Amino acid sequence: MVLSANDKSNVRGVFGKISAHCDDYGAETLERMFTVHPQTKTYFPHFDLHRGSAQIKAHGKKVAGALLEAVNHIDDIAGALSKLSDLHAQKLRVDPVNFKLLGQCFLVVVAVHHPSLLTPEVHASLDKFLCTVSTVLTDKYR
Repeated sequence: MVLSANDKSNVRGVFGKISAHCDDYGAETLERMFTVHPQTKTYFPHFDLHRGSAQIKAHGKKVAGALLEAVNHIDDIAGALSKLSDLHAQKLRVDPVNFKLLGQCFLVVVAVHHPSLLTPEVHASLDKFLCTVSTVLTDKYR
């Protein structure tokens, strides 16, 4: 999936407006994913999965950091997330579907907190970006 110049601009715009809350949104995204898609919890048996737990917040911060890294290197997302892709494919062996689910949950979190920001065009761009991130993170599974 190729991000157009307009897509990149839309994604940068969204993250510019939400960056101050990104860590919280990362945690909220995980909480939503674990609730809506309980099968995703299997990769976190050692976590306290209760809402607002320190472990959810810490991992949410990592998720947000990876997304921000991808935005900051939007012309080379594969290069920016290469080590993270290796980690998930070779060591953690997370089900690739989970990245798509995480992206969907992130979109919902953005929509909940910034409904006016998520116009249909911006929604499409953000979805393409999140699908690209998901593809990059699962590319080394093949």
